[in-house]
Parts: sequence; C-alpha cells; structure tokens
Amino acid sequence: MPDKNKKYRIFISAAEPSADAHCAGLITALQETGFDIEFVGVGGPKMAEVGCELLESIVGRAVMIYKAFSHVGRYYKLIKRLTGFLKTSKVDLVIVCDSPAFNFHIAKAAKKAGTKTLFYVAPQLWAWGGWRIHKLRKCCDKLCCILPFEQDWFSQRGMDVVFVGNPLFDELEIDLANHKKYTDFEPKNAKFAIMPGSRTAEIDSLWGAMQQIALRLKDKYPAASFVTVAVDAEREQLLRKTQIPGFECQYTIGSVSDTANAVDFAIVASGSATLEVTAAGCPMVIMYQSSRILWHLLGRWLIKTKYLSLVNILAGKELVPEFMPYFSSIEPIAESIERLLENKDRLTQISGELIKLAEPLAEKKARREVAKIVVEMLR
Repeated sequence: MPDKNKKYRIFISAAEPSADAHCAGLITALQETGFDIEFVGVGGPKMAEVGCELLESIVGRAVMIYKAFSHVGRYYKLIKRLTGFLKTSKVDLVIVCDSPAFNFHIAKAAKKAGTKTLFYVAPQLWAWGGWRIHKLRKCCDKLCCILPFEQDWFSQRGMDVVFVGNPLFDELEIDLANHKKYTDFEPKNAKFAIMPGSRTAEIDSLWGAMQQIALRLKDKYPAASFVTVAVDAEREQLLRKTQIPGFECQYTIGSVSDTANAVDFAIVASGSATLEVTAAGCPMVIMYQSSRILWHLLGRWLIKTKYLSLVNILAGKELVPEFMPYFSSIEPIAESIERLLENKDRLTQISGELIKLAEPLAEKKARREVAKIVVEMLR
C-alpha cells in the first residue's frame, strides 16, 4: 500500500463534460481513501469543484473530428505546454479520461517523463483505428474499460486491462421490474425527450433536425409534448437561441436518466447519453451527423462494427433504430418513430430489453473500482 504519511500528486486530463464528471467522481472517491493526494490537470468545472487545480479549463471545447482542423493550432500549443509541465513537475501518476485524440499526446508526454499512466475509459479502438493498439500499449500502464466486452478485446491484444463498471451508473440503481409498460399508452398523448448532446458541434448538427422531427410528430399527434435536457446553463441558452419557429418544449438542466424516466420515447444523439436512456428503459432512436464527404471517403471504410450506437453494439442487434449518419433527410427517422409509437407490444419489449442490457453496467461502482487501482499504482 502507499504511505499514508506521504503527499502524492496526480495529474488528470479530461476534455469533455462526461469525462469532467467521471474524473470529479474519481477525485471524490480518492479523497475518501484517506491518502494525502493533490490533484492538478486540465478539465472542467466539476473537477474544479472537488479540488482539482486546473492549469486550463478545456471542457466544452471538444469538437467533432470533421470540424477539428481549425482548432489544431490551439491544441498543439496546449499539448506543448502540458508536456513541459509533466517534464518539469513532480507527478506520481497521470490519469487520462476518454478523448484519445487529445489524451494520447498527454499519455505520451507522461511516459517520456517517466510517470505511470492510467487510461480511464478505454479508447474505442475495437470500433475503428485498431492499428493504434501499438501506440496505446506504449503509453498506457493500466487500462480501465467501461463496457464489458472491452476487457477481452484489449486483453487479447496484450493490454493490462480491467472492466471497472460504467461511471454513468455510479448513482443509478437498475431495477429489472421497472421497465415501461405501454398497455394504456396512446400515441396522441406521447411525451418525448429530445437529447442533442453536450458538445457544441453536436448541437449545431443535430438540434435543428431533431426539432423538425418534433414538428412532424406534433402535426400527427397534436397533444404530444417535448422536453429537452442540457448539461449546463450555457448549453441550455444555446438550445433556446437556436429554437426554430413553431417548436415548443420544456427545457431542463441535469439528469438524462431522470428525463428519460419521465417520457415515453427519446430522440438521442449518439454517445454516452444513450446508455442513461437505456438504464431508464426508454425506447429511442439514435442520431449522429457527419460530413458526407468524409463519411464516404473514410468513415464507412474505417468503422469495423456492424452497428454504430453503443446500445446496439451491446445488444448485438438493432434493438433501437440508429441513423448514423443521417445526413439531410429526417423522413426515415420520423417514419421509424411513428411505426414504433403505433406498436405498444414492441415498445414494452424494447423497454424490458434495455433494462436487462443496462444491468451488467451497474454491477460495479466505477469510481470506487478505479480509486482502488489508483491507490495500487501509487505504491
């Protein structure tokens, strides 16, 4: 065990709102161990709130890959600055969370400085970019994966890896009997959640289309209602400012799972939010947008999985409709939603299967599991 009389310093790198939340939870769990640990790094407001000294706040600046080129210069300067910090400052452990395009550079700098590195949230190399496993092996001492099947995939490729549970479920209790039942459901009174994601780029590419789908649904089901959830007040204001004429909805800040629990159906941006909707047993359609040119030149050839959404990858089948990417037409998406709304038995079945899918992800509390690994690595 590490020496409880010694002061340790951990550098943490998180570039997105979800990673900021995961790392804040981990910091809290490490503070509860009783070890004297100082936290420093890059992240967002949640990490700062629990006592991490931020060298720079970068959460919220994350962009989709097809819009990233204009940000290369700024990130290069930041990486250079952080590389210098890790080279000249005493750090006992580096933890990088998600965002491999950015965090591979941080991990590489840590290894050059002779510092152990832990990856919290394994990069999804199994989906695309499998050749980068050699790069990951060079800069990663321990890998924490948050999807059950990832442990075998990375282990077979020589990684020291462990499944730690999914941090999205650290605060959730999964009840198999608590799936939605649509016996008395009437589509005309449907309650919808619209979830365009937390990144500005996601909102830019999906929010308008999601509103257009909502308007079409409202035409068919006049009593239908809509709610959207934002990760913070800044995102809520962005959503309000870009609301299109004729669309009406309730705006909330906070829990995706609570919002999904309160509605009949969700329209969700691909990403971690789909798992929270899964935990609520809420039927959904999943959307993602991409550059048409880059998709046809690269994306369709690089991606190796049969399905693209996490929900369907975990299910091993198309449990919920996914439109990734959808490009321009919302017609197939709206038609898919309408077909599901008219099938009460199918909605009930999907809800039950989603709850079963979420159960293994909630068996472990990720922040505690990772905290144990961190303490071991500080020895």
